Amino acid sequence: MQKIYGNVQGIKASQIKRLQELYEQNQPADRFITPEFAQTLATISQQIHHPICCYLNRRGQIIRIAVGTPSQTQIPPEELPRRSVERLSGIRCIATQVKSEPPDEAALIAMMRQRLDALVMLTAIDGEVKEAFLTYLFPDSESPWVISPPLSLDDLTEQEFDELVHEWEREIVDAGDGIFLSQEIVSDQDRVLLVGVQTEDVSVQRFEDGLAELVRLVESAGGIVLDTMRQKRDRAHPQTVVGKGKIEEITLLAQKLRANLIVFDRDISASQAHNLEQEIGIRVVDRTEVILDIFAQRARTQEGKLQVELAQLEYMLPRLRGRGQEMSRLGAGIGTRGPGETKLETERRTIQRRIAQLQQEVNQLQAHRARIRQQRQQQEIPVLALVGYTNAGKSTLLNVLTNAEVFTADQLFATLDPTTRKVVITDPETHERRSILLTDTVGFIHELPPPLMDAFRATLEEVVEADAMIHVVDLSHPAWESHIASVLEILEEMPEIPEKSLLVFNKVDKVDSETWARVQQDYPEAVFISATQHLGLETLKMRSLQLIDEPVKAIAVPQNSY
Repeated sequence: MQKIYGNVQGIKASQIKRLQELYEQNQPADRFITPEFAQTLATISQQIHHPICCYLNRRGQIIRIAVGTPSQTQIPPEELPRRSVERLSGIRCIATQVKSEPPDEAALIAMMRQRLDALVMLTAIDGEVKEAFLTYLFPDSESPWVISPPLSLDDLTEQEFDELVHEWEREIVDAGDGIFLSQEIVSDQDRVLLVGVQTEDVSVQRFEDGLAELVRLVESAGGIVLDTMRQKRDRAHPQTVVGKGKIEEITLLAQKLRANLIVFDRDISASQAHNLEQEIGIRVVDRTEVILDIFAQRARTQEGKLQVELAQLEYMLPRLRGRGQEMSRLGAGIGTRGPGETKLETERRTIQRRIAQLQQEVNQLQAHRARIRQQRQQQEIPVLALVGYTNAGKSTLLNVLTNAEVFTADQLFATLDPTTRKVVITDPETHERRSILLTDTVGFIHELPPPLMDAFRATLEEVVEADAMIHVVDLSHPAWESHIASVLEILEEMPEIPEKSLLVFNKVDKVDSETWARVQQDYPEAVFISATQHLGLETLKMRSLQLIDEPVKAIAVPQNSY
């Protein structure tokens, strides 16, 4: 027997059988529905005390009977017969309701997501169809549907469906550019809607700083941020992160903005991502996936690509369950670059074997770097590691001090691979020329994803094995205090770090005198520079020599509101 979809709990076997018999009642291809069939739906709906949705193709064949509302009984995208973003799906939905009112927003979004030919709401009272509302899609991003006034059953059933649907589809094709939400990447850049969830354990400032940073991350990954939605909750919803009402708002706004990607400001589980994609109809990724995508784009050397692949596979392994077909989407767009499609579609054991192999290669990389460091130590040249938040100006500083040619850009994670260069400094007292090795390391970020911490351990060991650290801070950034705290948190997670460190505030040319004076008072032992304007570099060189020669107590960071 044919399957009855939706919530059939509590419905009698005889009623289920009546619903199954509906599959045999084909409808005319040139009409929405016959009066007799509409009355049958109304009668059964009254008997089971639930709304019914009947889905028909253009030949009038009934392809699905479901118990529930249009938003509760949607056809999965992969089961729709026509998937072009510029065409209707070839399916119409006839639904019953007990109140005389136009379809609600949830039903309209469901129609839009499935690209239905039409949505007909039959108002069934006491087993009789009192009136109907006819709704269809219209190529207008601000109001992408048209809802008819209440129609009598005769008015509805006399309309020529086949001519109307061809006319509607012609309007959509003529409008061009597709008006529907789609899983496909339809341009060179992802069109992104950000979603931020502020829980009670996050301050307003931290939340807003995190969203601002997420904008930069998405832009660094090559996406276009269209808008940001916010929700304040005690805690994230276990199934969908945000509430049902907010999901509907996200879906509607994504449709209006023609977004093809939703990015959340927090880590979300595989099941949450799957549930959200089912509800919203487009791809959903989290902050970590965006960061991993940036790393995949930035990796240039073999060792960089090796570490990125390991990080991505370690992140995705626990998320394989439940993602299903989404795994085959890799290849284009944020959250889809990195390891090839074949690696991600193999069995879990195969991926685990690949991870084990990559772990061995990273261990070999660690050993190789250890040998290089040992050679440096034999030359007795002190090493200073440049650490700091991403985009603080570490690579620019390295280039200015050593004439290196490390790639720099005003973007997050512009450089991944560590670079070590020698700088020669003349001691002002002895006039002796002394050499120091400066190592530029990968930038840190708030809540650096654990897979990256593990995969980049060979790179981060450059910090562990250095004689001292130079902590570079972008003083022009509004959240510089939070950045200091985040870097220190990450350093604390490392097994061992140099005891000596020097705090260096960069980009002082971009801050006002009041800020500069206040920070100098709060951090009297810090050095203030502008790498691009060559300000304070001589002072930095002298302080670097002092850092090597004398034990320097790490500068304590004042408590802040974060």
